[in-house]
Amino acid sequence: MSFLIKICGITRPEDAAFACREGAGAIGINFWRGSKRFVEDGQAREILAAVPKGVLKIGVFVNPHPLSVTESLTDLGLDLVQFHGDEQSQAWASLPGAQVVRAIRVFDQGSFGAATGWNPRYFLYDAFAEGYGGTGSQAPWQVIAAGARRPFLLAGGLTPGNVAAAIEVTRPEGVDVASGVESRTGIKDSAQMRAFIVNARAAAEKLGV
Repeated sequence: MSFLIKICGITRPEDAAFACREGAGAIGINFWRGSKRFVEDGQAREILAAVPKGVLKIGVFVNPHPLSVTESLTDLGLDLVQFHGDEQSQAWASLPGAQVVRAIRVFDQGSFGAATGWNPRYFLYDAFAEGYGGTGSQAPWQVIAAGARRPFLLAGGLTPGNVAAAIEVTRPEGVDVASGVESRTGIKDSAQMRAFIVNARAAAEKLGV
């Protein structure tokens, strides 16, 4: 399993295309209406059309209706579903774990109890903050390093400037960034995306993760 760099909260096709050209292995699109980076299905189709084969297309959901997830997987051709809310594993037992990214908001060691019952393709460890992700709050790296279930992606306040240190502390299987590479909410900055991808890739290669 190669190191995965995910650029999340994409709202424009040109941002998706640039991230993929620079080496991102996954693109995240937010289908939660409470998010400042929410996109409608029509907009999502335009974004996904800019994603080349081999790059994972991940839909981010918060406490969704099962039908909306099924429709998005089928109609939009998503590869993975990221559950970023308070979803319970038993309610999603029919969805193959290989199609799931399970986000866990981490405050202390007790936070890892939310992983019970899940066997996803990846866990995603994020900062515990008001709302459900994309806040720019930094996750507690030492807590995650001590308690994470693998494989996992690290999220929460990552930027081009700190991603190498975050990888060194936590040794994740990948990283996820949204606000840390934006010029304004939902609009990605090309230079920051490039720097983030270069720095993350270099750190992962140096550490052999």
